[in-house]
Amino acid sequence: METRAHPPVAAALRLCLHGLMLGLLALAAAKAVSDGQAHPGAVIVAACVLAAVYVAGAAAPFVQPGTRAGAAWLAVLGVLWAALLVLSPDALWVAFPLYFLQLHLLPIRWSLPAVAVTAAAAIASFLLHGQAVTPGTFIGPLLGAAVAVATVLGYEALFRESERRRELIEELVATRAELAEAERAAGTLAERERLAREIHDTLAQGLSSIQLLLRAAERTLPEDAPAAAHVRRAREAAQDNLAEARRFVRALTPPDLENGSLAAALERLSARTTTPALTVQFAVSGTPVELPTPYEVALLRTAQSALANTVRHAGARRAEITLSFMDTSVSLDVVDDGRGFGPEAPAGGDTGSGGFGLPAMRSRARSLGGTLSVESAPGQGTAVALTLPLPVGRTGQDAA
Repeated sequence: METRAHPPVAAALRLCLHGLMLGLLALAAAKAVSDGQAHPGAVIVAACVLAAVYVAGAAAPFVQPGTRAGAAWLAVLGVLWAALLVLSPDALWVAFPLYFLQLHLLPIRWSLPAVAVTAAAAIASFLLHGQAVTPGTFIGPLLGAAVAVATVLGYEALFRESERRRELIEELVATRAELAEAERAAGTLAERERLAREIHDTLAQGLSSIQLLLRAAERTLPEDAPAAAHVRRAREAAQDNLAEARRFVRALTPPDLENGSLAAALERLSARTTTPALTVQFAVSGTPVELPTPYEVALLRTAQSALANTVRHAGARRAEITLSFMDTSVSLDVVDDGRGFGPEAPAGGDTGSGGFGLPAMRSRARSLGGTLSVESAPGQGTAVALTLPLPVGRTGQDAA
């Protein structure tokens, strides 16, 4: 008679209820014989039929709470109990286990009226059999009904609370696993970016300088000089190793930057983020120049983080990403028309959620000698601007 996985104590309670029902029926049959009641044989037969129907329904898998089979079984039990009540006044005590069955199997809007009718029938049996009418005649069945209602409803409330806590614990465990996975992924990406930056800023720059110096030395030597061939081979080796270093940098670049330029990656990001509730537009200002990989990574990650804040917190309908190339710097602006946040809010997101988005952006900006500014006010949207100084001597392609 269960559809949910109740704890073992519920199984023990069900066994007690079964024992109580069968014990009260046996008591009614025994008293019909011992007290010399009229029609003791009919009482015994009625009690046995009621017990058989009860056992059959309790063992039937299709008798479940809230089902028609459960309601039909209760109706049959009620009819048989009413017949037993007519035959024996001692059958009124069977009302107590019936209360619990009705509260368990019927919806609350039907179970309470059923309990009230059962209590009324138990009280009426006193009058039917000419028993002495006392306050206990009314208080007993009503008190039993009240105890049954309080017990069942209280247990259901505790069970629902236990289920909510179990679901919450499962959600917390799942969230912790997702957070750990996200931290591992973030750590992997950060390490990849660090290696790309180190290779670019040290090995690639050094090989580029060696190549330039060897090229200058090669020009100063006569072509037929013995040293010229060695210098040329050294320059070619440096050039090959520089190309290999650049391949390493590209391999360590975030996936969004692998198949195109930074502008293309930002345009794809805008398209992915655009939904029926949020429109994201992207624009490029100035003449694009090739940027070092750490610059592209920082600009892309800042755009991703700022847009993530917009989606999660801002409730915006429109956002704009602008990549601007200037003479000595490159800047990224992400502006939305969301709810914004006040100066007292922690710098974690558009609503001051206390996260790590803005601190991570500022850290990236500082690592490249740039600046990050955030302008926002309640109801006036948010603007995030990252400005990075261009490397000295950059004239349209990566000098390294």
